[in-house]
Amino acid sequence: MNLSKVIKDRRAELRISQDDLAEIAGVGLATVKDIERGQGNPAINTVEKLFVVLGLELSANIKQTIAKL
Repeated sequence: MNLSKVIKDRRAELRISQDDLAEIAGVGLATVKDIERGQGNPAINTVEKLFVVLGLELSANIKQTIAKL
């Protein structure tokens, strides 16, 4: 699942408007709209702010094993 879908779906589930999400997270409304459209390149701290408001957790997982040199 991609970032824009996760944020948009969770926001809808919580019944939070884009405007309210932006205000509570302390980011611009245009930023929220761009992210939900899959546009732009948000900074990781911006994504983290949105995730905190939405009750989501940001994590990283190893996708594949890198061969030893």
